[in-house]
Amino acid sequence: MPPVSSARFAIGDVVRHRLFDFRGVIFDVDPVFANSEEWYEAIPEDVRPRKDQPFYHLLAENAESSYIAYVSQQNLVADDSDEPVDHPAIGGLFERYAGGRYKLKAAHRH
Repeated sequence: MPPVSSARFAIGDVVRHRLFDFRGVIFDVDPVFANSEEWYEAIPEDVRPRKDQPFYHLLAENAESSYIAYVSQQNLVADDSDEPVDHPAIGGLFERYAGGRYKLKAAHRH
């Protein structure tokens, strides 16, 4: 098993993709890559991330739509816009937005 890196971000943090124009709120974290090989191989090799790092599940948005994204730690940066994310699933997972992050509803905490 590969060594596990420390997660730089936490559930509720708002982040931006480093290369592509989208942002989102983190709703789950995998300590290392945990998606399909087919998904991984579909990423162009010149931008394909390492598997031995945290991967984040995001309620994501761009100018055209809202969706779920799966993004490596190396491709995320903190979003400092202090703007909430406009995704229809946020209300089901999070209580409120304050101080640049979302608070997870008690029913979803471990």
